[in-house]
Amino acid sequence: MSSIFSTYLQLGFTHISDLKGYDHILFIVALCAVYHPTQWKRVVLLATAFTIGHSITLALAALNLIPVNTRWVEFLIPVTILLTALFNVSTKKKSEHSFSKWHYALPLVFGLIHGMGFSNFLKAMLLPGEENQLVLQLLAFNIGVELGQLVIVSGVMLLAYAVLRLLNTKLYDWNLFVSGASFGLALVMALERI
Repeated sequence: MSSIFSTYLQLGFTHISDLKGYDHILFIVALCAVYHPTQWKRVVLLATAFTIGHSITLALAALNLIPVNTRWVEFLIPVTILLTALFNVSTKKKSEHSFSKWHYALPLVFGLIHGMGFSNFLKAMLLPGEENQLVLQLLAFNIGVELGQLVIVSGVMLLAYAVLRLLNTKLYDWNLFVSGASFGLALVMALERI
């Protein structure tokens, strides 16, 4: 039982941090862009809201309770990045980013979409004959994804700290650069997936 847990924990971690499937990483990067490194706790809460969202649809899709249209999901994932980047640059120019219920709602809703994308990967990785362990596999996979996200958040916040502190860059300029780059990459992904 513990080997199943550790296997799926590792699968979740490597899936979110795999550079070949960088769309999930890009979403986390865009999510972080608007926040100062001193606001890291808020970013962790946002990443957790994203995890809650994708955990819901991942479980529903893995249990075959909701249908997943792979083409639509693969198109909508970069759309979530585009919308996050647009949201970032539409915020007021100030050093302390205001925080509201929308900041939790967006990652939660976007997590629902990403969870459907994760479900295709997870279904392909389910071990034959271990369907009775599905809840354990889902739990371990989601914990692995959350741990991977926290590593990504830590890396982005450390990079932001270095850029803001060492290069004396303003948060708004950092946000504009990261959000703009995220928008551009996501737009290319979305167009390729049409």
